[in-house]
Amino acid sequence: MTETIAEAYLVALDAMKRLGPKDIHKKAAQAAEDLPGEPTISDAALRDYLLAAHPDDELRRKLNFQLASWDAVRVADATWAEGTEPGTAQRREVITRGLKLEDDTGLLLEQLFPIANRDQTIVIADRWDPWYTMEVQNSRDFYWDHYSTYLREQRDWSAEAVAKLNAATTHVVERLHEPTRKNPGQAKGLVVGYVQSGKTANFTGVIAKAIDAGYRLIIVMTGTTNLLRDQTQRRLDMELVGRENILRGIDVSDPEALFRVDYQQDEDWVKGRFISHGHQPADRDFPDIYRMTTRTSDYRSLHQGIAALDFERTNRAEPLSHPSNLFNSNARLVVVKKNKLALEKFVKDLGAITAKLHQIPALIIDDESDQASINTSNPKKWEQGKPERTAINALISKLLGMLPRGQYVGYTATPFANVFVDPSDAEDIFPKDFVISLERPPGYMGADDFHDLDSPIPWQERTFANSKEKAHVRLLQDDEDGADLLNAMDRFVLAGAVKLFRQKQGMPEFRHHTMLVHEAMKTDVHRAKAQVIKDTWSKAGYFSSTCRPRLKYLYEQDILPVSRALAPELPIPATFEELQPYIANTARLINANNNPVLVVNSDKDIEQDELNFDQHPVWRILVGGNKLARGFTVEGLTVSYYRRGVQNADALMQMGRWFGFRKGYRDLVRLHVTADLRDAFESICRDEEDFREELRQYTGFDEDGQPLVTPAQIPPLVSSRMLRPTAASKMYNAVLEERRTLTKEPSSGYPATSNRAALERNINAFIPVIAAAVDNPRTYRFERSTFRALVARVSHVDLLAVLGQLEWAHENTFRPDLKWMEKLGPDRVLDWEVVFPQQQSGLRAMFRGHGPFSVHRRSADGDRVRGNATSLNRKAVDHSLTGEPRRGSLLVYPVVSTKRIPEDGLEEDPADVIMAIRLALPAGARPINTGPLRYTARDSSKPWHTVVS
Repeated sequence: MTETIAEAYLVALDAMKRLGPKDIHKKAAQAAEDLPGEPTISDAALRDYLLAAHPDDELRRKLNFQLASWDAVRVADATWAEGTEPGTAQRREVITRGLKLEDDTGLLLEQLFPIANRDQTIVIADRWDPWYTMEVQNSRDFYWDHYSTYLREQRDWSAEAVAKLNAATTHVVERLHEPTRKNPGQAKGLVVGYVQSGKTANFTGVIAKAIDAGYRLIIVMTGTTNLLRDQTQRRLDMELVGRENILRGIDVSDPEALFRVDYQQDEDWVKGRFISHGHQPADRDFPDIYRMTTRTSDYRSLHQGIAALDFERTNRAEPLSHPSNLFNSNARLVVVKKNKLALEKFVKDLGAITAKLHQIPALIIDDESDQASINTSNPKKWEQGKPERTAINALISKLLGMLPRGQYVGYTATPFANVFVDPSDAEDIFPKDFVISLERPPGYMGADDFHDLDSPIPWQERTFANSKEKAHVRLLQDDEDGADLLNAMDRFVLAGAVKLFRQKQGMPEFRHHTMLVHEAMKTDVHRAKAQVIKDTWSKAGYFSSTCRPRLKYLYEQDILPVSRALAPELPIPATFEELQPYIANTARLINANNNPVLVVNSDKDIEQDELNFDQHPVWRILVGGNKLARGFTVEGLTVSYYRRGVQNADALMQMGRWFGFRKGYRDLVRLHVTADLRDAFESICRDEEDFREELRQYTGFDEDGQPLVTPAQIPPLVSSRMLRPTAASKMYNAVLEERRTLTKEPSSGYPATSNRAALERNINAFIPVIAAAVDNPRTYRFERSTFRALVARVSHVDLLAVLGQLEWAHENTFRPDLKWMEKLGPDRVLDWEVVFPQQQSGLRAMFRGHGPFSVHRRSADGDRVRGNATSLNRKAVDHSLTGEPRRGSLLVYPVVSTKRIPEDGLEEDPADVIMAIRLALPAGARPINTGPLRYTARDSSKPWHTVVS
């Protein structure tokens, strides 16, 4: 009878999917009339069933998912919501009331299925036509419905996680152009995720919804390696395309026919883990998906098979984009790596099809969009200012030009290069229509899970429970004797043994268990390191008793206490003796084929197994470089051993393969890095959060649901604490917007030395300060040295007025400093000590009747002025301001070129004087939790922006 009750309520929930919450008992009772027996339909019966049911019970799972979906629906999409905000108690009350549930039942639902948190996706967008309504979503949701169900039932996603994915993907799809609109239109957007945080799941959901909505050409551009392309193809085939679209009517009983299917040796295919739609989609008036690429084959020229790219038109009188044709045609899927030859073949074939390209609604997904897609040619070398594009950037631009209905969505976790694209270049990939920053998903381990950012706890008081760094990070030393490597390998073996123990206690299988060693990008280094690992493994004694004291100490001092502190709910052996039986089996799994190491690089001379997480379990130590440093998911990664440093923040962040989801073993994750790398990652973590905060402050919509500002209006600021945000070749269009430094020593005078009018205007700007200093002499002392000066005490506001008038030889030399200073209020900077150092002899001058002041002889080469502040002078002034946290100092040196060789004496308003300065912000103005350098993008339509050299 309980099964009948469950079936009745499942039917009721299906009926409400498109309607919103309605009387659930009434609909369940109607369904029960067609079911065997006479089930009791009531609040009490429903409560009894839910309380007795297993958490994996179908009704519990479906009810949880439906409540989470209703919790998350936006106000504009739900007339039944009565204006209540998503993720609130008020929204859940409306849902409970709509379902006609008693108070006790409503309370039980809140206990079993807590209110889903509000959608925290950050959206900055241009105005768009709101075509992707709830009605459209509900009426055409074949692939999305199957994909979301697959995530819940096969990938064990929570109802809240699926609801959040639903909301995040809707943010993207609704900002594309309606595929059936009469006039073609393009949208360009950027989706920013976290490294290894599920971006593939997001764009898979976007593709599912786009195909449902009418997009018929899907182009997924992956990174630059076959590893990543093949992994992406398989994910899409397994979770979206499905068995029916892969088989395409092949007789599964015919071995010869099945031989042509590319997943016959795949364990997940054999065990039925690929999504199944239950029927050929086209047989039920849904679009089939034709794969133009396969698991092991990138795009190849079609030649005579060019018709495979042609689209069906049942109504020849109307264009393909007309609903009568579009919803009766099938979709094409191309998964192509960002390789010039492969993309050129596809572009060539696309140009040869008979369908009119302007009629094809196309979606271009650019994964790792900051890699290869960015135009890295130097604008200084362009002829007559016309952009010269690098190969992949040019092909993307050509694709968009060929497909007027083509929508471009870039995905990346390191967006710095993307936001430096010129917003005014209409043919480039600047995200003019939307920038979407995804929220951090539950269960994700990211950069800040390995660093104690702003922890108030003194280091000596930090423990495994209150310090992320102490729990997960192990600093490397010189490692001349291999102790660091052996230590990391010991942790890898112990962690594997704990995983086997947990499996024995009933936890799901840990199919993969990996350690990653990354020291360099060169293949010869990989070969040498692999041999070192083999030698270390052979001496480690994992199959004998010699390793026992070493492993016992490490388990009792590290693995066990960390796991008890971080994951007390997970099973863990109480003693090393209890763990010991699993160690030998772990070592055997890792040492399969008598080789614990798998080298992953392009070196064909190395005899190695294929890294294939799909076809078999992988328990190995991986050695690699760039192939494992971007986009590719290293499954089961538990121990990372990193020594390689890089110069760019985005490259270093992409090396963080230890980021991701570690269900059931996040307490076992260890990161072995040098102190320098740890500090670099911590600085990047802060830079990344700065960027997201920049986006967050601009998100928002007006009362009509339209954006307050557009991406082109607010190029986000990119902070830089230690490393350059991205490669120099991707920063040709970057502008240094703010320089938040404690001290600043400009290397240039204000105007070009040949611009006398500008020199005179700079002197005039300084006259109020000069007048205040002339009668106020002071002697500064530091250690054994002294120097005399004329000094003026100037308020912060008055000094900003002076500095704001100055003209520089290169406009960007001081503007970023001034922009930061202008944001500092009296709580940070109260006033300034303006110091004019005086010499005992040499040229002296009157300026506009004020003086005399020393004029200093310094080397002046073109626009550059050298030696404008001696070290002793700086130290003496800084020392004098000790105890004045809100007082800054400005040393001013009227400078003339040594080429002039003036006579000692007094001159009235001498010509060609450069007012060189040395600026020191007070200690109280030190930037807090933000990068000292902040960049933004040059907009070529605004000539005042100066490009960073």
